[in-house]
Amino acid sequence: MSIDFNELRELLAAIAQTDIAELTLKSADFELTVRKAPRFIAPVDPPALSTSDSPSVAPPTQAASIPVLPSPGIEVPPRAVAPVAAPNSDRKLPEVASPMVGTFYRSPAPDEPPFVEVGDRIRTGQTVCIIEAMKLMNEIEAEVSGIVMEILVQNGEPVEYGQPLMRINPE
Repeated sequence: MSIDFNELRELLAAIAQTDIAELTLKSADFELTVRKAPRFIAPVDPPALSTSDSPSVAPPTQAASIPVLPSPGIEVPPRAVAPVAAPNSDRKLPEVASPMVGTFYRSPAPDEPPFVEVGDRIRTGQTVCIIEAMKLMNEIEAEVSGIVMEILVQNGEPVEYGQPLMRINPE
């Protein structure tokens, strides 16, 4: 059984959209196990009863984000919580989201400058970061032109599929 990187990416995207909690693929060459952490449901206040004693409908619950759990033997640096810039609360800014699970890098090499900084003007198709997945360096390109308003992930931090990496103020 052989699986290429694009097939693996499609498989992970499909699993993320289902209720599958764990999947293991084994062959003579490799073994792949994918586990999703349980979703945490936000607590909801109990519904108030109306004067007619008929229960009202409770608001829908929202699932919290699924945490990325490190593999045994892999040391993960502590998360820095402080964002690089203050978010713009007036409107929802477009986000550059991670297309895969991996490790976020701001620059092409440790001794080189970052692809982008907060305040930089970027264009569609410009490389803004790298996600390392399975020893492959994947350049992530901007889908909109604009100004980088916020970088949400620290260099070397693990990221999950769909996690916002940056916010862009479109032009």
